[in-house]
Amino acid sequence: MERKNAWNKYSKEQKEAVFAFGEEYRKFISECKTERECVAELTAQAKAAGFEDLKEVIASGRGIQAGDKLYAVNMEKMLCLFVIGRQPLEQGMNILGAHIDSPRLDLKQVPLYEDTEMAMLDTHYYGGVKKYQWVALPLALHGVIVKKDGTKVKVNIGDREGDPVFGVSDLLVHLASEQMEKKASKVIEGENLDLLAGSIPFSAEEDKEKSKEAVKRNVLNILKEQYDIEEEDFLSAEIEVVPAGPARDYGLDRSMIMGYGHDDRVCAYPSFAAVLEAGICEKTSVCLLVDKEEVGSVGATGMHSKFFSYMTAEILEAMGGYSQVSFNRCMANSRVLSSDVSAAYDPLYASVMEKRNCAYFGNGLVFNKYTGSRGKSGSNDANPEYMADLRRIMDENGVSFQTSELGKVDQGGGGTIAYILANYNMSVIDSGIAVLNMHAPWEIISKADLYEAKAGYTAFLKEA
Repeated sequence: MERKNAWNKYSKEQKEAVFAFGEEYRKFISECKTERECVAELTAQAKAAGFEDLKEVIASGRGIQAGDKLYAVNMEKMLCLFVIGRQPLEQGMNILGAHIDSPRLDLKQVPLYEDTEMAMLDTHYYGGVKKYQWVALPLALHGVIVKKDGTKVKVNIGDREGDPVFGVSDLLVHLASEQMEKKASKVIEGENLDLLAGSIPFSAEEDKEKSKEAVKRNVLNILKEQYDIEEEDFLSAEIEVVPAGPARDYGLDRSMIMGYGHDDRVCAYPSFAAVLEAGICEKTSVCLLVDKEEVGSVGATGMHSKFFSYMTAEILEAMGGYSQVSFNRCMANSRVLSSDVSAAYDPLYASVMEKRNCAYFGNGLVFNKYTGSRGKSGSNDANPEYMADLRRIMDENGVSFQTSELGKVDQGGGGTIAYILANYNMSVIDSGIAVLNMHAPWEIISKADLYEAKAGYTAFLKEA
């Protein structure tokens, strides 16, 4: 089956639009490296586009009708957007679902310690990572510290002009003969992914205990001066360790973007953009951005949370039509693109790919009929009737798309939020963008694929 590179179809004006949207997205992932930052930025953009807070609308007692644009935020790490369509909600919704968490390191609750006059920050990795990829890199701290009085202190160290950075050291090659004999999974142990945070001792003349952990106390003194926090405030903190620096254009032709967090913000951002671009459709349009996918979609802000169900029920109630039956009909009649990334073909690692059934840079939006591992374990496995209708929509709207599996059958696999939404009896398929270096600190995507994803998501909202 012939594959067509999307770059070949673009006019000069279309290519300019591809690059313009790519730059818009590049700035987004450069500035939004945590779930909270993504939700804050996209909520601000939604408000600017006329979206109203669903919780405030409910509290006011005002009814909801076709054309209303609503958003709901859950614990600052999950965002739902609804554009109420012309058809009754019982007829179902068209949902774009993606996740906004990415693999990273997290500071432990008691992170700061001193060893041989070095102040260190202890971490616990989050999600599926190759631990050796996180050493000898400039790293930044992003997150929030909540004090006992409820005050929230936002932390962003390493990404602003003039900021210091942090890092996990690696063993010099001159002494690494034993290390080099280890398996890749053991070269760097999880408990050794600690950040070097300082090396100057606290030297105040009045300090009677200056010989005890003086470097650690100097770091604490800096934190007190700059953030007004104490060591115990780390107990109620959420600090993520992420690669420092902005996303960059990649390649001499600038056709790609290298950045942190493409998985899965490269699908979340065009999903958000598509809801804004599609406007009022026949069916209610939804953009659902969730947390915790990389650790099983668990918790109050993951896809297993009932938050989305609760907000949908609230909308039905505000439209005067809630019952368990109407809710069930609404969910079962809905269609979903579970917008998550797929593995791009890499000629350097061709042995794990099956060329006829993998994704290629520049070939457009990717549909994965199933993910899972080996014998489709944990897979949603979409129905062919649904896939056929999506083919029609994409072809009629000139959207470049391709189909893919996640590598050869017995090489491994992965999962998404698709199966969770399918539990409501929705029609669901995985669709997203091909990524190189997936789960590495710096991942790579094609600007053409990003643009085709937005076009495909918009066509889906309008016509599914």
